[in-house]
Amino acid sequence: MPGNIAHLRVSAPRRFFGLGVLLLLAGVVLYIAMARPPEALGWRAFLLGLGVVVLVLGVKMHRATKRSLTLTEEGLSDSDGRILARLEEIEAVDRGLFAFKPSNGFVLKLKQPQGIVWAPGLWWRLGRRVGVGGVTSAVQAKVMAEALETALAERAAAR
Repeated sequence: MPGNIAHLRVSAPRRFFGLGVLLLLAGVVLYIAMARPPEALGWRAFLLGLGVVVLVLGVKMHRATKRSLTLTEEGLSDSDGRILARLEEIEAVDRGLFAFKPSNGFVLKLKQPQGIVWAPGLWWRLGRRVGVGGVTSAVQAKVMAEALETALAERAAAR
């Protein structure tokens, strides 16, 4: 069993704030759709649909943010055992100011495209990019990104 290099947990205050905002948005949209519905049937359906989608997103975020991420010598995985990216698949780590990355996080650029997966508030994967962060601890995310950068630098030096 490989040893843990870094661990990334969800920040409880950020998790509750994010979930609270989603629930508030869903509540407002559903209230408008039910108590003060627009005259046009299409707008009513849109508001009801939007409210339901936001509620579903809140449930997905609640489930996803119960997990944590772990970096080992093999790669990055979540606490359920799902592999986000193997270390040998990672080409670069981007945590710059203008990077398209989650809040308090970083983006991994992979060598080969992967499938589309999203764990709201924790991570996402789209093609060759894996975004890590959201409602996670900023300090732990920085430590994990630095550990990944160090591992990539050591791999490059070994070649």
